[in-house]
Amino acid sequence: MQTRAIRRAIACGTLAAATWGLAPTVDAARVAILSNSYAEETAIDFSAKVPGHTFTAFNVNSSVPTLAALTANFDVLLVFEDSTFPNATAVGNVAAAFANSGRTVVLGTFYEQDRSDGAVAYTPHGWGALELIDPNTSDGTGTPYTPHALDPASIVSPHPLTANVTTLTAARFAGGNEAKPGTTVVANWVQKNARGHADPAIAYRVTGPACVIHIATAPDYATVGTAGTDFGGDFYAVWENAFDFGAANCVVGPDELPDAVAIPALGSGVLATVALALAAFGGLALMRRRS
Repeated sequence: MQTRAIRRAIACGTLAAATWGLAPTVDAARVAILSNSYAEETAIDFSAKVPGHTFTAFNVNSSVPTLAALTANFDVLLVFEDSTFPNATAVGNVAAAFANSGRTVVLGTFYEQDRSDGAVAYTPHGWGALELIDPNTSDGTGTPYTPHALDPASIVSPHPLTANVTTLTAARFAGGNEAKPGTTVVANWVQKNARGHADPAIAYRVTGPACVIHIATAPDYATVGTAGTDFGGDFYAVWENAFDFGAANCVVGPDELPDAVAIPALGSGVLATVALALAAFGGLALMRRRS
């Protein structure tokens, strides 16, 4: 199982690469898409438009892949739904176990509708253990089915989740969330949620070995809508960033380094030696990342 210490070790390797003037690489993620509807269509769309990763669809309306199968074959899960369904609890339980094994789970709309605190009108079934580690609660109403646009003033940059992202729009299928304490929000919608609070568009939460990212728009938009009309902006960049960040174990960079490896002002020879040691340590952590 991956620990927070290993995440920090990976950050050490990233910092060492930067010290040598090298750009850190992003692992190609094997992404399993779990949804009760449009999983296959989303996998086809993302395979064509989100480079560097592979996508495999699972219709989980009535059955769920085992944790053993998921951890053996995938690095990241994408979990979403289109209308609520009773099997959501089982999906959430296996997704939580996957995240707690040190892998990343990405959520998309309409996850908030089936959350146990979602609007009664949607007959929420709850996502089981996943609700203990997800970044957001429902705002009590859920997706408001009104136009949404990313608030440019809210974008945290630089950040891996907002790289090359300046705009994002959704005609109907976005919003309806409230960030939990301890959640990192890197972008909000301009529109407030049903409680009159900031509505997170891109957020994530790290809980022990688990990282869960929430992109509060519909990943299946290309199937249910028209690009440039029903959704637009840097839609695919947002999802690509999520899978990139997930593949990198949600490590941001030097801010996650433990105090023991903080690098003071050193001579160039000493700094090069430290960088080499950090690179080796980071490489070891990468080999262990899925153990």
